[in-house]
Amino acid sequence: MERAEAYGFSGAMSGAFLLSCLLFAAVSRRLRGPYMDEVFHVPQAQAYCHGRFLQWDPMITTLPGLYLLSVGVVKPAAWLLGWTGSVVCSVGMLRFINLLFSAGNFYLLYLLLFKIHQKNKAVSGFQRILSALTLAMFPTLYFFTFLYYTDPGSVFFTLFSYLMCLYGNHKTSALLGFCGFMFRQTNIVWTVFCAGNVVAEKLNEAWKTELQKKKDEKISSRKGSFSDLTRILQFLIEYLLSPKNLVTLTALTWPYIVLVSLFFVFVFINGGIVVGDRSSHEACLHFPQLFYFLSFTVFFSFPHLLTPAKIRKFLLSLQKHPVQYSLITVMSLFLIWKFTYVHKYLLADNRHYTFYVWRKVFQRHELVKYLLVPFYIFAGWSFADTLKSKSIFWILMYFVCLLAVTVPQKLLEFRYFILPFLIYRLNIPFLSLYRQLLELAFYILVNAVTFYLFLNRTFQWENSDEVQRFMW
Repeated sequence: MERAEAYGFSGAMSGAFLLSCLLFAAVSRRLRGPYMDEVFHVPQAQAYCHGRFLQWDPMITTLPGLYLLSVGVVKPAAWLLGWTGSVVCSVGMLRFINLLFSAGNFYLLYLLLFKIHQKNKAVSGFQRILSALTLAMFPTLYFFTFLYYTDPGSVFFTLFSYLMCLYGNHKTSALLGFCGFMFRQTNIVWTVFCAGNVVAEKLNEAWKTELQKKKDEKISSRKGSFSDLTRILQFLIEYLLSPKNLVTLTALTWPYIVLVSLFFVFVFINGGIVVGDRSSHEACLHFPQLFYFLSFTVFFSFPHLLTPAKIRKFLLSLQKHPVQYSLITVMSLFLIWKFTYVHKYLLADNRHYTFYVWRKVFQRHELVKYLLVPFYIFAGWSFADTLKSKSIFWILMYFVCLLAVTVPQKLLEFRYFILPFLIYRLNIPFLSLYRQLLELAFYILVNAVTFYLFLNRTFQWENSDEVQRFMW
């Protein structure tokens, strides 16, 4: 990092942290008590603060990583600063933990952008800083910086694990992956993703060697016709069936294999992936979740995905491959028809954006969910088009992880999309400075609207005296 870039990054991070502190103070003044899921998280953390480590709220579905780390930070701080009484492990103190995670996420996002795009000399330091700032302000994640939720910590340890993986520190990466798993069990998928990065890199090297041997320039390791894809899949199967290659890959990825093995032991002993209340977190094959994620990604990455040039390129692709797109359309219609699930929380809780998206869009008419298929196909094509700089093996690995982390979820919840979105966004090419500024301005606008609604547009339910607030 050059000196000017270091100063610029320090200024951006300090400014963002100061702004977050001011916003944190405003939220804390308006919302002094626990809200929403904090009703479960805060008392559990306070029980740990008082040494009651065997006490557990059965309504909590995640492992105790957030509470253990909170005690590990708050207790020493209280001892050093001489805090006593109710201020220790108070709601505000516990929420402040996520403010620290948010600053850490900013730093990790910058380091990841630097590492992933280090070969692109056309990217300036200012663009890296601007992109890191934009992703740190990503609305769905940024909102939960100010509440005592698991999301900022979950993202922190997953991004840290990914960074260590890229630098080849796989033991450290697996250990950080375990920390991420302790915050949210589905983060085990991103441990598999880290292992997949290693495997994809070795596969890409072997594939390039294979191409050089055959001296066949018609085959591409990144994109191509259906026959090219068939040959790549054939190569993939042959490579993975080789005992020598399997031994090599196992030697490289054993820390991740150990962690995934421990995960399966946990699932066996626990009787499932969810701890506590499982009635509202039943796994199912909810394939339209992939379509919802693609729509979510287009909305928050429209400077990348929704451009006139991309629309023209997509229409040309439609003309060239009508049969393939017809098959994709039929398959999409079938998946929506047979595998659409509507969770009871989605229909009942009018405090979340998803409630209004579902009511205003999908409940307009029974046919709406089918009429959106052309948009889903465009979103999927545009999504894949922005990843064309990555190897086909990386894309396949990411797509498998994306399916694993989204499809089993019955509830449409935007928080489940945070990590797959960030990892996607980190790996696509940089845009022009104008489009980067447009993306940042859009995120700031969405955040401003969200916090205005959350703080000022409160309401009450007929059967309750509690103040309700709009949120993600």
